[in-house]
Amino acid sequence: MRVIIYDLLQLYVLLIFARVILSYFPTHYGSGLHRAMTLLDRVVEPVVGRVRRVLPRTSFGGMGIDFSPMIVLLVIELILLPLVRTLP
Repeated sequence: MRVIIYDLLQLYVLLIFARVILSYFPTHYGSGLHRAMTLLDRVVEPVVGRVRRVLPRTSFGGMGIDFSPMIVLLVIELILLPLVRTLP
């Protein structure tokens, strides 16, 4: 059971990274990249969006910075640490 939880959390980490990286590219409605980002949003946004609503808005030089993916990744890694220690 721990292996399944570990693997699912690792997959979620990869999905968050993919969403963050793809957010830097422009998308056009109907393109493959747009469909991929829509799918990633459906998977990642329920967790990241909740953290985003709690965090105060941060700006740097007039540009908003979203720290919510980093906070979610940090929490996932803190959950993964004890799981890794107990895996065979």
